[in-house]
Amino acid sequence: MAKKQFLLLASLLLVLSVFLAACTGKDDKKTGDKEPAKGKDEGTEQTEGDEEADASDELDFPLDVSNKAEPMEDGELTVGLVSDTPFEGTLSSVFYNGAPDAEIMKYFNESLLAYDGDFLITSEGAAEYILSDDKKTITLKIRDGVNWHDGEPVKASDLLYSYEIIGHPDYKGSRYTFMLENVEGMAEYHAGTTKEISGIKVSEDDKEISITYKTASPSVMSGIWAAPTPRHYVGDITKGDVTMEELESSDKFRVNPIGFGPYKVAKIVPGESVLYERNDDYWRGKPALKSIVQKVVNPIAVIEALKKGDIDMASIPVDQYDKAKELDNVELLADIENSYTYIGFKLGKWDEEKKENVMDPNAKLADKRVRQAMWYAMDNATIGKELYHGLRYPATTLIIPTFASFHNASIAAPSYDPEKAKALLDEAGYKDVDGDGFREDPEGNKFELSFASMSGSETSEPIAKFYIQNWEDVGIKVQLTDGRLHEFNSFYDMVENDDPKVDIYQGAWRTGVDPDPAGLYGRTSFNNFSRFTSEKNDELLEKGTSEDAFDAEYRKDIYNQWQEMMVDEVPVAPTVYRYYIMAVNKRVVNYSIDNSSDLWMYQMGVSE
Repeated sequence: MAKKQFLLLASLLLVLSVFLAACTGKDDKKTGDKEPAKGKDEGTEQTEGDEEADASDELDFPLDVSNKAEPMEDGELTVGLVSDTPFEGTLSSVFYNGAPDAEIMKYFNESLLAYDGDFLITSEGAAEYILSDDKKTITLKIRDGVNWHDGEPVKASDLLYSYEIIGHPDYKGSRYTFMLENVEGMAEYHAGTTKEISGIKVSEDDKEISITYKTASPSVMSGIWAAPTPRHYVGDITKGDVTMEELESSDKFRVNPIGFGPYKVAKIVPGESVLYERNDDYWRGKPALKSIVQKVVNPIAVIEALKKGDIDMASIPVDQYDKAKELDNVELLADIENSYTYIGFKLGKWDEEKKENVMDPNAKLADKRVRQAMWYAMDNATIGKELYHGLRYPATTLIIPTFASFHNASIAAPSYDPEKAKALLDEAGYKDVDGDGFREDPEGNKFELSFASMSGSETSEPIAKFYIQNWEDVGIKVQLTDGRLHEFNSFYDMVENDDPKVDIYQGAWRTGVDPDPAGLYGRTSFNNFSRFTSEKNDELLEKGTSEDAFDAEYRKDIYNQWQEMMVDEVPVAPTVYRYYIMAVNKRVVNYSIDNSSDLWMYQMGVSE
């Protein structure tokens, strides 16, 4: 590690710690990640040579709690939702955006289909499935006894309703992705030329639904939408009972949501807490806990809350890792997240009329050599080691290691090399003409970039300033947008709306369970915030979900090509992959973070 880089981080953290000490009681703003992102970029101060703070030699964390006792009857549990701003509270699978809302929903709602450890659907959930021989039609049959919390049965037409909402011409959410577009008749429904989706059929008894796709795609095994919406409860948009705007803002989603999961929502204190009570009629059986309280806990207070027993479990910000290790009443579970942090480069705008991304040939960062140089200038290894105790490590491609069959670890992605960065900038014609230490563009004009980054943890600002210093070291002048960090919601308002004040931004994505990256980087994906498009990108994304891609080797080759292309084009530069850490009180039983099972949700309990 370069000593200069370490000293910069240490000095920034020292200044910030003094500032925070002088501002005790002032609410920090949120750091976080736009759904499908999960996790926070948090670290802590570390002295040079402090090997004990580096977790790189001890990353063999358990996935399950060690307590094997029988759960006590009518136990109660308190879960910390670690955040320094209120949760938004859009508690609907078709409308939510933020990861905190997803964390809330998982206790009371679920998909009809379960997933195995490879993120492939199984028939172990609330519905069984059959895939046709031509792999174009999937049929789901809902089990008996699967009921909404108000007692009404979950119907096949409730799943149809999710498709009708997401595909509706007035829908402005982010769920209209390839697997929705690929449904027969969806394009016509989405365009408003038909009132029905011809490729979706519901049986007379409303227990079975068949979905036929225009093309066979392996994404059906991981990317099928299987989360229903209670049509009878929230109102039927197809009959004009509600408008899309009324539906999205309805109290039926925000104040009194229902699901068919193991717990019911009993009370919501908006933005602060949720009280769940046991769903005695849960289709899998009676849940072990009588109630769960989930409440927002500030990241800087989470360790003390765990120590006192005010909460029984919580995700641990990495900057709290050292303190969490010292707690004797909790154990730490961890695994690699299906997420990554990245630096995005604004290359165009979203065309609302065409519903697609459009590149701007005159964008400040249109020359990919400049983007490549900025990636080479970033010292992500130092960030991961010194601020994240080895629980973050340099990212290379946009298909994460969790997708082991498709992640290409052999790709030569840029790593910290300031001299290479300088050479690329020279080649692109960006040189310091006036001798002020910063480069001008090829026409001799000042070249200054505005960088949007989120506030929140003690290290949010040091990390942002660290990257700014990295770029300054190679002659690129970068300043924070508005001269400051922005809280979660205002940050994404700027990024989503292509605010001209934003040239580059730092975000994160949770990838979901389908390796198909089209939902984040496709031409018609609103979530493609860099607005990058190309014919090659279109071609590879289409091939990756084609019928040919049922051949795993073919799909692997396509995604290798896609990863190599994105490393070369750099619409976004992945910075670090991440470990997810859960601290769990030792009284908790039957809890696991293993993604191959969701049984823990209703079997989880406490032994005392």
